[in-house]
Amino acid sequence: MYLFSSISFVVLFLILWTGTIAIKLDNDDVSLNTSDSVDVLQFLPCLSNVTTDEDIPELKIEFSSEHVEHEYIVIFDNYYSSKSRYNYIKAAIKKYPQVVTWSILKRDNPATHYPSDFDVLKLVNDDDKSWLDLLLDHPAVKRVTPQRKVIRALKTVHETDVTDEDEDLQAIKGKPCLEGCWSQNWRSSRPLKRTSLALSTSGFWHGNNRHSSRRLLRALPRQITGALHADVLWNLGYSGKGVKVAVFDTGLAENHPHFKKVKERTNWTNEKTLNDGLGHGTFVAGVISSNKECLGFAPDADLFIFRVFTNNQVSYTSWFLDAFNYAILKKINVLNLSIGGPDFMDHPFVDKVWELTANNVIMVSAIGNDGPLYGTLNNPADQMDVIGVGGINFEDSIAKFSSRGMTTWELPGGYGRVKPDIVTYGSAVRGSGLKSGCRTLSGTSVASPVVAGAVTLLASAVIEKGNVLNPASMKQALMASARRLPTANIFEQGMGKLDLVRAHQILSNYKPQASLSPSYIDFTECPYMWPYCSQPIYHGGMPSVVNVTILNGMGVSGRIIDKPVWHPYTPQNGNYIEVAISHSSLLWPWSGFLAVSLTVSKDAAGWGGIAQGRITLTVESPPQNGEDAPRRSHLKLPIKVKIVPTPPRSRRILWDQYHNLRYPPGYFPRDNLRMKNDPLDWNGDHIHTNFKDMYVHLRNAGFFVEVLGKPFTCFDAKQYGTLLIADAEEEYFPEEITKLRRDVENGLSVMVLADWYNVSVMKKVKFYDENTRQWWMPDTGGSNIPALNDLLAPLGMAFSDNVYEGMYSIGDHQTHFASGTSIAKFPSDGLIIGRSLKNQGHEVLTGETKTQDDVPILGLHQQNPTSGRVVLYGDSNCVDSSHLQKECFWLLEMLLQYTSFSNLPIDLSDESTISLPPSGQLPERMEGNHLHRYSKVLDSHLGEPKPRPLPACPHLAWAKGEPLNISAPSNLYQHQKLLSVMDAGPMVVKQPNVQQRSGIAIERVDDWELPPGMSHSNQLDNSNAYPLIAFFSTVLVLVFFFVHVHKRKTRPKRRKGPRLKRFTRLQERFYGKFPSV
Repeated sequence: MYLFSSISFVVLFLILWTGTIAIKLDNDDVSLNTSDSVDVLQFLPCLSNVTTDEDIPELKIEFSSEHVEHEYIVIFDNYYSSKSRYNYIKAAIKKYPQVVTWSILKRDNPATHYPSDFDVLKLVNDDDKSWLDLLLDHPAVKRVTPQRKVIRALKTVHETDVTDEDEDLQAIKGKPCLEGCWSQNWRSSRPLKRTSLALSTSGFWHGNNRHSSRRLLRALPRQITGALHADVLWNLGYSGKGVKVAVFDTGLAENHPHFKKVKERTNWTNEKTLNDGLGHGTFVAGVISSNKECLGFAPDADLFIFRVFTNNQVSYTSWFLDAFNYAILKKINVLNLSIGGPDFMDHPFVDKVWELTANNVIMVSAIGNDGPLYGTLNNPADQMDVIGVGGINFEDSIAKFSSRGMTTWELPGGYGRVKPDIVTYGSAVRGSGLKSGCRTLSGTSVASPVVAGAVTLLASAVIEKGNVLNPASMKQALMASARRLPTANIFEQGMGKLDLVRAHQILSNYKPQASLSPSYIDFTECPYMWPYCSQPIYHGGMPSVVNVTILNGMGVSGRIIDKPVWHPYTPQNGNYIEVAISHSSLLWPWSGFLAVSLTVSKDAAGWGGIAQGRITLTVESPPQNGEDAPRRSHLKLPIKVKIVPTPPRSRRILWDQYHNLRYPPGYFPRDNLRMKNDPLDWNGDHIHTNFKDMYVHLRNAGFFVEVLGKPFTCFDAKQYGTLLIADAEEEYFPEEITKLRRDVENGLSVMVLADWYNVSVMKKVKFYDENTRQWWMPDTGGSNIPALNDLLAPLGMAFSDNVYEGMYSIGDHQTHFASGTSIAKFPSDGLIIGRSLKNQGHEVLTGETKTQDDVPILGLHQQNPTSGRVVLYGDSNCVDSSHLQKECFWLLEMLLQYTSFSNLPIDLSDESTISLPPSGQLPERMEGNHLHRYSKVLDSHLGEPKPRPLPACPHLAWAKGEPLNISAPSNLYQHQKLLSVMDAGPMVVKQPNVQQRSGIAIERVDDWELPPGMSHSNQLDNSNAYPLIAFFSTVLVLVFFFVHVHKRKTRPKRRKGPRLKRFTRLQERFYGKFPSV
């Protein structure tokens, strides 16, 4: 022990003497290193300007969106001068028979003197919208949309704030609401309280669960660049030089000490300043390009600051459009956009993002702070051509605030894409302060500049290679090199955690090609492939759809030539899989989709096991840089599924997705009126988004849940035990109503979970519509009760237009009825359960609290022993994770025992039925509603909306397999990691030929983890270290001998025992020792 202590002391002294300190916290995550060429004090910024880890406030960034009255954005089909644009608008509007007073808003910004593709039109009176048709008829006008106003709110959340539980309790209890408090203000991020990662404020040492799990807690790194090993690339001579990076945010001070290469600061707001009055823009720019104190990734990059938000955190769509055009003119390479919202149908904005990436701008955007709810992705990060970034903490766990996939563009008929693309540190990250020093922020708007800085640094390493660098190739390198987190699924982490060093290795050896994301489909790999792995497939089930993104690094445009081919692996039962494939006709910009539908052949109706195959396809792009032949890339998509025998009918639930509507495009209000921070129903109402928790509970209970994305006329009711209709906003075709009645008579059970509907309440929760630029009344309530009543009328059932809330119990269980409706009409021989609840509708309209007894909220009925069973319940909030306050999965399981197995649980059978009051007039549709504009059922012609003709049921074209008599790869992940991007060769060390950069504190990593197949010998030049190593070795040997000799001299002499007689020793040898008495 003494020897070990002595050697340790000497080694520590020698290491300190050489000026090198290395603290390794994990094999690939957090490192803090200094060398004798680095001022150690630079790692300890001025404390007067720093928020210490002991008092880190959490900042959440929220967005509100509204529209500016009487202002419209006119989008042209090309770039024109201001005079030409004026003449086009004038020529179109003068055809209008009435006098229209209009003007073009002057835009005073750096893009004013350049041609533009839009103008902002202001009208004095725009009540009559017929002039819009004249404007749209002009051949040079592409689109006319309302001017949007965006407000971003930065809110500091301290630990003394109300907790999630307190907030939920307040919402459940509710308070009388005064006039005006029910109107809507859109907030894309719900309130989210988080504690600091610092131990002193996290409450870890005082928590009840302190010893529930023992694990190594990582310290917060002082430098985010050190956590991601940016110094490895710095030591190779790369620091962002030659790369133009744009920061769209709140501006930057002129002489901020952290930045040395600010090429241009531009102001796109109506304030006459370029400076940052909030600090968010400074922080983002610092993470990307700071060269002092809290270091950025690319200190030598050319920084372009776009001030698009005012000090009041306000922006307009037109400001962004002008700034985007200017970024294209300036040939920006990387653009960071730490904003987002749910409106992927904001056409001017979305179209301009496409144009940006088509012009070779690599856009990095935050995925959103609406986690942990699924289906909460923000635009533009949810676009295929944009690098969407999620957030993790320094424990390598997905941050609670980070939004989750899937995308909801494709609903209800299809299935969403995988997003985020990658994740990185976004919790408690240090960046530049407003004037100097450092501060700490959290959010995906922090993770986004981390990736943007890394992208800028990577771009500087390959920018001289010409056509290697583009939005697709950078995204391919980041995703192929990402490190998978073991406990997170694909909709939480995308391809995994950013790995800067491995991304550089891949990008340095990159050859233009196409790739797939995900690169394989494996229904057996959990938890990563959730939800695909959560349920096996079987014959007769609705096809499982996987929406794969095609990234095309060969060119901005491309196409799939011929048809993708399905190859079942014969030895691995691939012939049992049936595959249908659809894809983008054009891959632009840089990307497209490949939708794969999977089901089981009839031959495997009673078979169970693993089946495998692969899809092959070829992507082609036009030749580049004088090439004669088109570029082609041959891709393979391995598929592995688990097949089970077809489950019994009673275990199969059919989820009605077709009749769910959501924002965008229309205003469909929230289901819980108490939740005022999130007025829009925008999560898709899918079993893998806001109904995820319900889906997981049903799977754990042994049910199989399938999704119906088409009308009721397109499914075989004999295959299913229960049709589950929840939170439906869509109308119904008359043919659907007729078929459902017939299906119930033939044994199909139906469960309907409704929500509030009241025309007077709908007028209270008005919202400023983005399309008509008028205050809208919702087209429906939480559910479309008049449409549901039409569906249920043949069964003698209906819901009312009363709105109720309150806590209640059934048996030993308790739940919350949140803004639900009651039953107005039900068969007399059915079971009707009532409870005492508050009349929330009365409160909304009068401000007074009123309680009502025996409110009929649950009804159960079976017409005859051979018919199906029908259940009506007036609220879906208790199974909807969007605003889940008190779940009622126990009630859902009870009701499924009744609908699927005709088993009425004791807790329900013990209930006494109540009598319904005389049914009055049933709820009617709001006069003048605009539901027909967004409905798949209603015709939008003038006059009273009527149902469209029933569409034909969609039929998939099943691919004819070309069998392969070879064995499939056993590990698709490892197999595809090698095939995803060309095998990278060794990292070439580039000795910097520039002088020491002043003011840049470069962290040195002495023990970073190298990618597979690489060693330190071919990475760094260690020739100068050999004499030092020899000296250390000599000293250690001398110390060892010195300690050994010293211990022998000071060791006390051992006393010798008395000699044994020879006979006694011989006796012991043959007979052993005798026991003494």
